[in-house]
Amino acid sequence: MDGAPTSLTKERAPLSKMELVGLVASVMAMTALAIDMMLAALGDIGADFSLVNDNDRQLVIAVFMFASGAAQLFYGPLADRFGRRAVFMWSLIGFLAATLLCVVATAYSLFIAGRALQGVAAAAGRVVAIALVRDLFRGREMASIMSMAMTVSIVSPIIAPSLGQLILFVAPWRWVFIVLFGFAGLLLAWVFWRLPETLQPEDRRPLSFSAIGAMLSHYLSYRAGVGYTIGTTCVMASLMAYLTSSQQVYVDTYGLGAKFPLALGAVAISVGLAAIVNANLVRRFGMRRLSHSAIIAFAVINAANAVYLSMTGGGTVAGYMTFLIAAYFMMGLINANFSAIVMEPMGRMAGTASAVYGFITTTGSALLGGMAGRLYDGTAIPIVTSFAVFGLIGVIAVFIAEGGRLFTEPPAGPDD
Repeated sequence: MDGAPTSLTKERAPLSKMELVGLVASVMAMTALAIDMMLAALGDIGADFSLVNDNDRQLVIAVFMFASGAAQLFYGPLADRFGRRAVFMWSLIGFLAATLLCVVATAYSLFIAGRALQGVAAAAGRVVAIALVRDLFRGREMASIMSMAMTVSIVSPIIAPSLGQLILFVAPWRWVFIVLFGFAGLLLAWVFWRLPETLQPEDRRPLSFSAIGAMLSHYLSYRAGVGYTIGTTCVMASLMAYLTSSQQVYVDTYGLGAKFPLALGAVAISVGLAAIVNANLVRRFGMRRLSHSAIIAFAVINAANAVYLSMTGGGTVAGYMTFLIAAYFMMGLINANFSAIVMEPMGRMAGTASAVYGFITTTGSALLGGMAGRLYDGTAIPIVTSFAVFGLIGVIAVFIAEGGRLFTEPPAGPDD
């Protein structure tokens, strides 16, 4: 694996800041496509495999997310030992193989195994993306880069459900995976030809998975890191519950039929707009002021939505989406800043630290969100109620992490 970066690395022109943003965004988009393109196909997948329990189709999303989160814990030491580029290239090769397994699977258990392997391979993307940005930037600059990358990558959740639906209009659901295979292949070529190694030789750490235990100990001793990790997990759990149940809520409850990807896109646009706002304001107001206001608003808006749905017997799709769009706008102000706050003090252990962060937030949100999604009872009420509960827990976690002092920025360091 050490040999993956060849002499081509030295001969290629260096990445511009905007190309780096585009590459990081594409890395994030691959995972988003692997999730969001599936949403339109869940009904066809369930019918093709003759699933008895309709909620079992949610495993297509939940298993991918859980496997992705669990695998991130091991990519950190690999990325800190062998470098960001080599680890990412090998993971892309694994993703291509897992995607082929999903295409040819004839039993639901084998198909879900393929989704799990896809998640394991895709996990490297998040670890590498966060770590290489941390290699090159610090503080608010790091938050700004991540926010710009998320702004670009947000296009994929907007168009992916509609793209999945478009594929289904002209081809069977397995073609969704063939398109995903093509995207991953193009990304592999981009990484091979253009991505340099960002981890300096003197910063490489010996390969020792015992470092995971040491990093966990160090991580758990960082009160702010733990609090913001819990906050991120809660916010992402609401997203997981929303995604896994979205096809049932929009199609079965509100009767949108094949138009439901448009509803998903509208919500995704709100997250993208928030990322643009965050990129422009984080330098002026700071990560904490923006994200603390957003997490409080996230909890309040979801609580209001739960009350509205309960009082109206399920409400209308317009009312449901109005609250949802507002809440997920707040999510766009939360995620990049929470991630930057956690990663800022991690230094040369950024690869392992981002793996621990990804492991906790992704597996935690997959478990919590997966359970919340299965509460679907024909209405959106239990799902939205879980959003409000997750938001409240997130606020409490951040409040404790900051020692009861919200909206307060620490003194700016030299890299800020």
